[in-house]
Amino acid sequence: MHQPKSIQKIRNFLLLISFLFVFAFHAQSAIPERNEPSGLTVDFLSQAGQVFRNGYPVNTPLYQAVNRKENFQFAEIARKKPFFGWIVNSDQNNTVQTAYQILVASSLENIQKSTGDCWDSGRTESDQSVNVIYAGKELQPNSVYFWKVKTWDNHGVESAFSPAAQFKTAPVLSDYATSRYPLQKQDVYPVFINPLSASHNFIDFGKAAFGTIRLTLLGKNESDTVLVHLGEAQKGGRINRTPGGTIRYSVHKLQLKRGWNTYTIAIPPDKRNTGPQAVLMPQYIGEVTPFRYCELEDYNEPLSKNQISQEIVFYPFDETESHFTSSDTVLNEVWDLCKYSIKATSFMGVYVDGDRERIPYEADAYINQLCHYGVAREFSMGRYSHEYLINRPTWPTEWILQSVLMAWNDYLFTGNKESLAHFYTDLKAKALLPLADESGLISTKTGKVTPEVLESIHFKGALKDIVDWPQTGILGLGKNEPGETDGFVFKDVNTVVNAYHYQAVSQLAQIAKVLNQTSDEQQFTARAAKLKSVFNEKLLDKKRGVYFDGIGTDHASLHANMFPLTFGLVPEKYVGKVSNFVQSRGMACSVYGSQFLMDAVYDGHNPDYGLQLLNSTSERSWYNMIRVGSTISLEAWDNKYKPNQDWNHAWGAAPANIIPRKLMGIEPLEPGFRKIRIKPQPASLEQAEIKCPTIRGDVLMSFKNQPQQSFSMNLTIPANTTADVYLPFWSKSQKVTMNGNTIKYRQEGNFAVVEGVGSGSNLFELTR
Repeated sequence: MHQPKSIQKIRNFLLLISFLFVFAFHAQSAIPERNEPSGLTVDFLSQAGQVFRNGYPVNTPLYQAVNRKENFQFAEIARKKPFFGWIVNSDQNNTVQTAYQILVASSLENIQKSTGDCWDSGRTESDQSVNVIYAGKELQPNSVYFWKVKTWDNHGVESAFSPAAQFKTAPVLSDYATSRYPLQKQDVYPVFINPLSASHNFIDFGKAAFGTIRLTLLGKNESDTVLVHLGEAQKGGRINRTPGGTIRYSVHKLQLKRGWNTYTIAIPPDKRNTGPQAVLMPQYIGEVTPFRYCELEDYNEPLSKNQISQEIVFYPFDETESHFTSSDTVLNEVWDLCKYSIKATSFMGVYVDGDRERIPYEADAYINQLCHYGVAREFSMGRYSHEYLINRPTWPTEWILQSVLMAWNDYLFTGNKESLAHFYTDLKAKALLPLADESGLISTKTGKVTPEVLESIHFKGALKDIVDWPQTGILGLGKNEPGETDGFVFKDVNTVVNAYHYQAVSQLAQIAKVLNQTSDEQQFTARAAKLKSVFNEKLLDKKRGVYFDGIGTDHASLHANMFPLTFGLVPEKYVGKVSNFVQSRGMACSVYGSQFLMDAVYDGHNPDYGLQLLNSTSERSWYNMIRVGSTISLEAWDNKYKPNQDWNHAWGAAPANIIPRKLMGIEPLEPGFRKIRIKPQPASLEQAEIKCPTIRGDVLMSFKNQPQQSFSMNLTIPANTTADVYLPFWSKSQKVTMNGNTIKYRQEGNFAVVEGVGSGSNLFELTR
């Protein structure tokens, strides 16, 4: 049936507009002039030359700042041989770097003359664009160095040199160290001010953040005082002054001086979150509190937005490094919540549990690490937090094991193996191998947790299996409250603990291979294989197709099934039954557990359920965090599930990594994103677009989806990478085209896989 010409014209016009929109989206990361390298990093830091004063970025060059008597802050590189990285740029598809030249100079004059008096690598034949280790003259402590790089590629293109970057070495240099940024400050002005009376104003900054408040006020008498109320929650157009839990509210009395003056509220320390185990704020920042709202009481003068600012603190964060939007408005709001949560909760420069304790925990750090990778090209905070916890572990058994998982994530996303090598002995201890019985299953309750074991993992205390948190009868939950463990029955041999143990041993085998520890690799590989066999023999109910909570109970919880599914323990013929059981339990886990539930759902190729969980508006959903009034992810789904919860927990922000990693399907297939898997699982989602940062540059993807009818995807992957692209497989009669040309693919389950796609921009289309 032919369409009327008017309809065809409209359709063609809409297609043109759509094409132009997608083109503009994919062009937002413009190729630098003459294809010069960009995104230069030293020890992962792309802002190593940035100077701050009391947390605020200043325009003073680093090489000048080091000699001035001001309260400047800047990163310090403490390694004797730092490693360099850059983004390869090209205006051609299928680009691979073939060579590079790095110049490192001791002065601005030398680098401007392209004189590498410290190191001139010369033209070095290599495709390595990340983790290039310094190989020049010995670097001196407390010194500023300048560097730049140029590249050659397989098209015969020689780039221009990049703009020069700077870095300063630390007072003491060592063979191994993890570099970090200073903390940064930013001023945020009110979204609106609502006068409650002539002398009382309610101020909303739009989002909660950690920091303090700065006010410029007029005092007419020496006795003038005002009350400054700060809080995270509001009720009836006022700050909720009894919010409960660890939701923050505070009031501060401020005596005004005569005339116009600017005041900063000095936040008093909280006894609990400044205790011996807590991470403390640096002196140049001062104490902070989380708040979104302010009430200024007893101030009788007019008040404008430019008189009051929220002075917020965070680890340097570039909001433009990631982007996501889709045809689902709830999903978009969930993304915005979770992305912002990663910035807001970075206020200490190390991943902490939130404001209540300000203590790093492995479970928080594991989720935070993945989320940070999903929203920023930033790897130093994740590495530092992981390494911090190696020597300061916490009490849950599974969280000790998570140190191995974090170490592997660090390597997979960066391609840098130096942390693995430095902490290899510790990582082997963190797998808790001595707790195993003759079958290979581990337990903390059979007398095997010896002082020697505890010493090897740097822990003083008692290990305890956790499964999920909180558990029944604690933290204000009555004995009849279910907690967040889905009725898990704790036994000596715990299914969740052993699923973690299997994952840790499996990843230790991979780590040993990377480090050329051949004997260890063979041992861990064999141990993992045996453990998988025993796990399924003793813990899988083959009649029901579900896993028991442990040996000695027939109870099957969500947790006992989602963790084996997440960690690849489920035999192929039982995946369907286990997946169905997982779906039947709903969101019967905490916000911590949801990370692993979402991994299990998407890895089990159940994207319809995954999308249903991501855009849910039920009480146990990410949207509920928005609905209750928070702008940072919560510690629990709602106050009633954890009465002492806080409103600033990054472990509640799992969609910040699930959306890029699983829904949009962007994950490293080879360490450091040398090869990328692009495996979108859109389910019924009609449209989406993402900008996903990687260590090698941005992945840009947008798709249009009509399930079982048509699917089109614009994809841009960085130069010096390749990708395996997964598209929906509906039937053998479907046609897959790339840039209008029919291409071959292989079928893998419900996917049509196009292997070895080169860098650059391509349009994939699928029709029946």
